[in-house]
Amino acid sequence: MPVTAVPTTQNIHDSHPARPTSNLRQILKNATAEDHARLDQGLATLDLTTIAGYRRFLEINADAVLPLERALVAGGVHDILPAWSSHARSESILTDLARIGGRAHPLPGPELRDSFAVLGTLYVLEGSRLGAAYLLKTVKGASDSVIATATAYLGHGAGRHLWAHFLAILESHADGLVDPDDLVGPARRAFALFATAARLA
Repeated sequence: MPVTAVPTTQNIHDSHPARPTSNLRQILKNATAEDHARLDQGLATLDLTTIAGYRRFLEINADAVLPLERALVAGGVHDILPAWSSHARSESILTDLARIGGRAHPLPGPELRDSFAVLGTLYVLEGSRLGAAYLLKTVKGASDSVIATATAYLGHGAGRHLWAHFLAILESHADGLVDPDDLVGPARRAFALFATAARLA
């Protein structure tokens, strides 16, 4: 199974067929499927059980997550997601990088001008948690104990239903969406930032 900076969510989405599908969630999922697949393919060679591979994984994530989270704060994420401090992962990934001897080189972040730009960006970051359980098992199975202790990022929010919380807030904005690209465009740009980080790593 490929290792990605934004863990694959297709199987997790499909594992609960009885759950009602959020309209905005489905719009985003359909519109970003190719972006997600390209990112998966581009990062498939990373081996998270080695220091070099895992360090690169964390650096790629940090180079995109840090500017995206800064952009979210500047764009007013606290007004849209009041529990933002429980969702933010910049501190966690910086802690992991310090433990594994890595360094972040954050890319320039986007300007998020409205609530839908914030929500589209959040979709990518919050969705990246869904594959974390699989990745966490891989990392904790590494023979190098240093790797196994640098899991604050992958383990962030475990058991706290942060994805469901985000989806509820996302769907609460459905009636206000006029142009789907207001939501989709920022999500695709967030994926592109991860792809750029991977290319430059």
